[in-house]
Amino acid sequence: MNGQAVCCYRHPDRETGIRCTRCERPICPECMVSASVGFQCPACVTSTSGTGHAPRANTPRTIAGATHTDDPRLVTKVLLGINVAVWIAVTATGTGLLDALELFGRASLSDFGPSEGVAEGQWYRLLTAVFLHQQAMHIAFNMLSLWFLGPPLEAALGRARYLALYLLSGLGGSALTYLLDAPNQPSLGASGAIFGLLGATAVLMRRLNYDMRPVIALLVLNLIFTFTWSNISWEAHVGGLVIGTAVAYGMVHAPRDRRALVQRLTCLAALVVIVVVVGIRTLQLG
Repeated sequence: MNGQAVCCYRHPDRETGIRCTRCERPICPECMVSASVGFQCPACVTSTSGTGHAPRANTPRTIAGATHTDDPRLVTKVLLGINVAVWIAVTATGTGLLDALELFGRASLSDFGPSEGVAEGQWYRLLTAVFLHQQAMHIAFNMLSLWFLGPPLEAALGRARYLALYLLSGLGGSALTYLLDAPNQPSLGASGAIFGLLGATAVLMRRLNYDMRPVIALLVLNLIFTFTWSNISWEAHVGGLVIGTAVAYGMVHAPRDRRALVQRLTCLAALVVIVVVVGIRTLQLG
């Protein structure tokens, strides 16, 4: 052994510790195809013949069962674009759009005005707040984190699963914030979804037997900031982290023969938990 890093044979810039069980070539998460034992590379999967399976059975799949795409950053780009577009709109229009989209339980936005908020039936605020930012540093930090964490997860999980992970993490953060914050306390930002991606990254790295120390250090550092810096909604961070970790675990550990069913049930269970939390808080404020 010469101590040099081992890189994927299809992506020489990506280090990996996983090899194809058939040809033993090193493969990265994007190139991994789940097999009955271990993982195979796309070349070995597509070269398999005479199995009696339908042609689609030999389509290269990721660890979560997704097909490979030409652009594994597409959903990440779209999410980033939506966040930036909403931030530009908020910056251009002032507080009007901010008041209409931010998350709070119940409050009056003007003297003698009607009560508004999630408790008043404005459920959309749980989702719109996830795409809402006001300060330039806030959106810059969140979008940098999204660009760093998103593409590897999108490549490994596939577009639909990755989008579900992002949205459920964001809603999980909103739900816990709604439950624990004062009714008139506004909250906004993609931090809950970002923490969900961070938790999912840890789950994926553990599943692939990668070195966990970098992601654990990053997670601990972010949690320290969460509980020590002012004006940070720790509820959104924790809620997103818990939901994102749970959803990712169900996606990458689902048994191959029941993968789609287990993944759907995992997402459904996370959504049910979110709905129950929101329902409990709404009853409390009723």
